[in-house]
Amino acid sequence: MHDLSNFRSNLDAVAERLATRGFTLDVAAFRALDTERRAALTESESLKAQRNAESMEIGKLKKAGADTTELQAKVRTLGERTAVLEKQAAELDDRFRELLAGIPNTPHDSVPTGKSAEDNVVVRGGEPPAPLPFPAKAHWDLGPDLGILDFDRAAKITGARFAVYVDLGAKLERALINFMLDVHTREHGYTEILPPFMINSASLFGTGQLPKFAADLFKIEGTDYWLAPTAEVPVTNLFRDETLEAESLPISLCAYTPCFRSEAGSYGRDVRGIIRQHQFQKVELVKFTRPDQSFEQLEKLTSDAEDILNRLGLPFRTVVLCTGDMGFSSAKTYDIEVWLPSQREFKEISSCSSFEAFQARRAGIRCRSGKKTEPLHTLNGSGLAVGRTWVAIVENYQQADGSIVIPEALRPYLNAERITARGKLG
Repeated sequence: MHDLSNFRSNLDAVAERLATRGFTLDVAAFRALDTERRAALTESESLKAQRNAESMEIGKLKKAGADTTELQAKVRTLGERTAVLEKQAAELDDRFRELLAGIPNTPHDSVPTGKSAEDNVVVRGGEPPAPLPFPAKAHWDLGPDLGILDFDRAAKITGARFAVYVDLGAKLERALINFMLDVHTREHGYTEILPPFMINSASLFGTGQLPKFAADLFKIEGTDYWLAPTAEVPVTNLFRDETLEAESLPISLCAYTPCFRSEAGSYGRDVRGIIRQHQFQKVELVKFTRPDQSFEQLEKLTSDAEDILNRLGLPFRTVVLCTGDMGFSSAKTYDIEVWLPSQREFKEISSCSSFEAFQARRAGIRCRSGKKTEPLHTLNGSGLAVGRTWVAIVENYQQADGSIVIPEALRPYLNAERITARGKLG
């Protein structure tokens, strides 16, 4: 949510900046609705004050024995008019809040202007590694060949875009979760959280998924519960409607959750394999900071996510997203992209973002320093998407004989050095 005072004062400049991300703000309509809403509120407050003054006068006149019939009729009329205005103001306020809720965050000044992913700017890495000395196989072939991934049985159990991990495939997924959590908590300074995997509508509004992106989510029928699309939602909402002391910031949290997404807007992208699933695992990093810490902490959060890939020996690059490729709530985002030999391209494995005060205003999260209270800043990023890390390991560490070498950092978790074919289930 935007700071309304700043939004009003700089409306044309904000509209111009929002246009760089492909959003058209109807400035005239916004001003008209805002003017109408403020006029109704102002008149309502004025009439209430007048009614209160007249009511006090009636009391004085009654004590003096004077006739107050005419004045009482006037007060009744004022009350009726005030009730009409209050209802009108409430309806206009709802329309105004709905309008504000649908306006994306304003890109930070350091974000490059662009229309699509083609305009993103590489800030680290970027050169593809040397190709494997043999034809690279895709994970959707390697996994079933080794007996560690089963798509057919997943489709039977649920449907398309689900997978069953088997034996060392399942253990590799679990090892990655534990490895990521261990590194982030023991070495990067995060506190581990295990939140609920279902959240309510207020939580989704707070982080910006509702109302705009309801089609991308799974809702539990007959309840106000939704399946979490990312741990960002429950972890950010830990402090919803709370005020934190500024000296306690930054607060750095990490959490593992399964994530559930309908992929309504994926339009057939990545339909093979486990790149884009309805259910996947992720370790998320979330930070709550003072406004002056926000972008320093974004750099640290991004570095923490990159460190996991460095430890696993996986080639990657980091790009800063242009204005036209940013998420709805983000003020600035770095995407970390890992190399996949089968596709000969970099694929996003983490998005690390500062939302400035956008989410905090929606969720009512503030920080206090002395007598000053203001919305704090929220940040988050995947540290990392576990399934995509699984894919990157299987593809980058594949051998000519079809086996997979396990990265050294994961061997203590798996008690194995290599994945070889072990026969399929059944």
